[in-house]
Amino acid sequence: MVVALRGAFALMILTLAAFLLPPQCAQDPAMVHYIYQRFQVLEQGLEKCTQATRAYIQDFREFSKNISIMLGRCQTDTSDYKSAVNSLALRVERAQREIDYLEYLRESDICIESEEKTLAEKLLQEAEEDKKVRTLLNASCNNMLTGIKSLKIVKKTTDIDGSWLKDAGSDSAKVYFLIGSRNNTVWEFANLRAFMEDSTKPAPRKLILPLSWQGSGHVIYKGFLFFHNQATSNEIIKYNLQKRSVEDRMLLPGGAGRALVYQHSSSTYIDLAVDEHGLWAIHSGPGIQGHLVLTKIDPGTFGVEHSWDTPCRSQDAEASFLLCGVLYVVYSSGGQAPHRIMCTYDPLGTIREEDLPNLIFPRRPRSHSMIHYNPRDKQLYAWNEGNQIIYKVQTKRKLPL
Repeated sequence: MVVALRGAFALMILTLAAFLLPPQCAQDPAMVHYIYQRFQVLEQGLEKCTQATRAYIQDFREFSKNISIMLGRCQTDTSDYKSAVNSLALRVERAQREIDYLEYLRESDICIESEEKTLAEKLLQEAEEDKKVRTLLNASCNNMLTGIKSLKIVKKTTDIDGSWLKDAGSDSAKVYFLIGSRNNTVWEFANLRAFMEDSTKPAPRKLILPLSWQGSGHVIYKGFLFFHNQATSNEIIKYNLQKRSVEDRMLLPGGAGRALVYQHSSSTYIDLAVDEHGLWAIHSGPGIQGHLVLTKIDPGTFGVEHSWDTPCRSQDAEASFLLCGVLYVVYSSGGQAPHRIMCTYDPLGTIREEDLPNLIFPRRPRSHSMIHYNPRDKQLYAWNEGNQIIYKVQTKRKLPL
C-alpha cells in the first residue's frame, strides 16, 4: 500500500510540474517558497497516511492472530463436545437396550400368563363342549356297524334319482315315495306290501307340496317331511304330512348348499338323516374337495344344536347315513366298482377306524342316489339305478376306549 501511495505522489509531482511557470518566472522567490511549503504539507500528509496504514496493518495482523487462536480453541472445544456427545449417545443406547430387555422380560411374563390363561380357558371350553356333546347324544344306543348282511330289491322304476322312506320316528307302516331330484309330488302308500305291489286298493295318497324339493336327501320324522327347498341354497322345510302345510323352515349355516354333498350324487346339496339320536344334516364344507360337515338339528325348535367338521371328504363319495350317532360315508370309484364305507366319524370318539371291519355293499351297476337308515326297523333304505332296495345291517356293541 505504501508503494501505491508513493506512486500516486510522483504522479502529483509530474502534474504540478506541468503547471509550473516558465523559466522566466521561476526566479520569483515568493512563488518558490509557496511551492516548497505545499510540498512539505503533502509530505506530512503522506507520512501520516503511511503511519495510519502501518497501524492498520499491525492491528489487522493482531486481529488475524487472535482469530486463529480462537478458531483453534473452537476446534478443540468442538472435538471435546463431539467426544462428549458420542459418549452420551453410547450411554443412551446402552440404557435403551437395558430398557428393551426389561420390557421384553415384562412382556414375556405377561405372555406366559396370557398363554396359561388361554390354555386354561381352552381346556375348560373343551371340557364344557365334551359335556354338551355327551348330554346331546345321551340316548341308550351303543351299537356300531359291523357289516351289510343282505340285499332285497323291493321295487323297480325307471327313475334314476329319488327317495323312498318310512317315518323314522314312529311305528307307522306307511311308505313314502318321492320321485326325481326336483319335484313336489309325494306318494303315500299304506304299507310296504301296497308299495311293492303298486295295488290300487288301498290307492296311494297323492300329496302336492307348496314347494319343490332339491336332491334326494329328504327324511320323514314324527309325522313331518323334512326337505331341502329347491329355490334356495340352504333352506330346510318342515312339512306337516297330516295337515298338509308348512310347519316351519330354517336356514342351515356354515356355507351349506353351496356345493354337492357327494361327488357321485349330482343333485343333492343337503342330505338329511335320522338315527337313534334324532335329526341330522350333512353338507359339504368349503372348497372343491371339501370335507363333510355334520350338524345336529332339534326337530322341535328347528334350530342347530351342534356342528362338527368331519375328516370325511366329499370326493368320490356317493351317500352317507348315521347309526347311533356315528356317520358312515359310502365311497365308490364309479362303474362296477364296489361301494364301500371308507370313512366314519364319531363325535364322541368311541369308534376308531381300526376297529371297523371292511364294510362293502353288494355290487351295483351305479352309485346310490340315497341311503338312509331307519332306527325303528334297523334297516337301510336305498335307491340305485331306479331300484328301491333294503339292506340288512349287522351291529355290535361299541368297544370301550
